[in-house]
Amino acid sequence: MLKKIVVTGGGGYIGTNLVKKLISKGCIVTVIDTFWFGNYLKPNKNLKIIKKDIRNISKKDIGNADCIIHLASIANDPAAELDASLTWEVNVVATFKIIKLAIKQKIKKFIYASSGSVYGIKNEKKVTEDLSLEPISEYNKSKMISERILISFNKYIDLTILRPATVCGYSQSMRLDVAVNALTFDALKKKKITIFGGKQIRPNLTMDDMIKAYTFSLERKLKKNKSINEIIFNVGFENLSITNIAKRVNKIIKKKSDIVIKKTNDPRSYRQNSERILKAGFKPDKSIDDAIKQIEKKFI
Repeated sequence: MLKKIVVTGGGGYIGTNLVKKLISKGCIVTVIDTFWFGNYLKPNKNLKIIKKDIRNISKKDIGNADCIIHLASIANDPAAELDASLTWEVNVVATFKIIKLAIKQKIKKFIYASSGSVYGIKNEKKVTEDLSLEPISEYNKSKMISERILISFNKYIDLTILRPATVCGYSQSMRLDVAVNALTFDALKKKKITIFGGKQIRPNLTMDDMIKAYTFSLERKLKKNKSINEIIFNVGFENLSITNIAKRVNKIIKKKSDIVIKKTNDPRSYRQNSERILKAGFKPDKSIDDAIKQIEKKFI
């Protein structure tokens, strides 16, 4: 496995856990992050931290790394809508700058955190990587455009684009705005699970399997100018309605909660089919039940 890794957004919800895993595997990691929500990374001889906006990233920051794992972004729909201009600067313009720097510095591999939400609202039961992208929010649109920018550099660098489902599970840099985490936290702290709508489908992915998908991508053999089928991968394994997620939470949490359903104007509903990454050799280890138990253990 490549040893010298730059992780943008390494202080975030997923990045915090990913950096720990990479260090445990013997990697030398440089994290570039603004740490808006705090820094939960423990000092380590194999960890370098650069507190910096990725819009100002330089070749000195990247150095002679083997791989860049690009996680940093304005990372959800509500945040992206607050300042569309900032969202496009951070999510798209900075990504363009980073991939150009990576090629100039002769970085071997580039792994990009896109989103399963780039498909928009789909009626198909099998939402594969071959379907059209019809994003409906600034966040989704910025991820789609970033993908297209990166693909245009495919012949110059080993590129992988992951489209994760909604990630769930514990991190010290915790997010409580994603479905499984939010509903579990409601059950633990309020003894009442409030859902809006409930029929919307969400694909889900545990934190453990998200981290495994990044290490899997890191360990894949290097190859420039790959076909699209070798670059883009859905990563999501449980397509569930919000109501069914709430029922799963209630089944697992020791103290039962009332489930309250409220009206919503949120149209977002999508599935994912991840057969491509399974055929490439990836195998998930966990389910959302494991994520719910993990959160319960930390917050009970």
